[in-house]
Amino acid sequence: MAKATTMADLLEDSDLQQLKKGEVIEGSVLTAEKHEIWIDLGPHGVGVVARREIGHGNRDLAKGDEIVASVLEPEIEDGTVLLSLRKAAKDKGWEKLKAAHEAEETIHVESYDANRGGLLIETQGIRGFLPVSQLSAEHYPRVSGADKEEILQKLNKLKGIKLDVQILDIDRKQNKLIFSEKAAIRDAMQDRLKELSEGDVVKGMVTGVVDFGAFINVNGIEGLIHISEISWDRVENPSDYMKVGDDVEAKVIKIDDDRLSLSLKQTKDDPWLEEVKGYKVGSAVEGKVTRITPFGAFIQISPAVEALVHISELGESDDTADPEKLFKLNETKTFKIINIDKDSRKISLSFDA
Repeated sequence: MAKATTMADLLEDSDLQQLKKGEVIEGSVLTAEKHEIWIDLGPHGVGVVARREIGHGNRDLAKGDEIVASVLEPEIEDGTVLLSLRKAAKDKGWEKLKAAHEAEETIHVESYDANRGGLLIETQGIRGFLPVSQLSAEHYPRVSGADKEEILQKLNKLKGIKLDVQILDIDRKQNKLIFSEKAAIRDAMQDRLKELSEGDVVKGMVTGVVDFGAFINVNGIEGLIHISEISWDRVENPSDYMKVGDDVEAKVIKIDDDRLSLSLKQTKDDPWLEEVKGYKVGSAVEGKVTRITPFGAFIQISPAVEALVHISELGESDDTADPEKLFKLNETKTFKIINIDKDSRKISLSFDA
């Protein structure tokens, strides 16, 4: 019985080089089915791509489409070349992404999933990661108390949304691909920042309310209104004053790198300065005890003015008076004004027990 002629035998009698594992080859689609694709490789015969090697980006191939494939096995039992479209796309994808990284090029991606640390991205057949810290102010999940489950819920809402990103780090050997949305908008954000100055009043939308203040999106720039800059009144809970989605007007009080420090209260007149006009050093005032501390007590002498009676001004000569024994919260007593400091917005009182 004559020995079957293989593709290798035929290649020995021709000038054509035998295909090698890992080699990239071009061909055209003969048939494209759900579980496999057959490829015309010209003088190299016919190749087949199994379902697991087709890849997500090749599901819509049709007869006659030109493709690039990677050789998995130069010859299987029936003389067919075993190919992979996914591997070829991946190899080509690494090259494209490396070039994009070196050129600091902005590319368009979308996430297919999320975890508590960020978004999972697949592009050019390669999977990468976009950390939470590299999201823009528009997409950053601002939550109170860093609730991880709430962060994940907000990140899940970004699945399937197209994002402009730059590649922060790429290493094929370590299979590392890290994206940054902040880097992609940095230049545009710097241009917007140059248009702003301290003292400007800007409009923005609240993107997050946390224990220490509120985050505001000002034309794509992240701004923070610290709890101390929300109101001239004492603020215990920022969420009592604003919520996510609210439109606000705020004053720019500091520009630091790519972040704005904003003030809501400075867009309004300071009621303290108006009310303090009615007080003079040496005069007696009535006030309600609002806080008691080891060093003294805070006294509300008008709706906008809170004063301090220091432990040294409690009628004792050696600072041994105990404010907790002298005062009770919310009780009203009579005090004497001993100093008014308008620049520091402070009034000092004395108390004769």
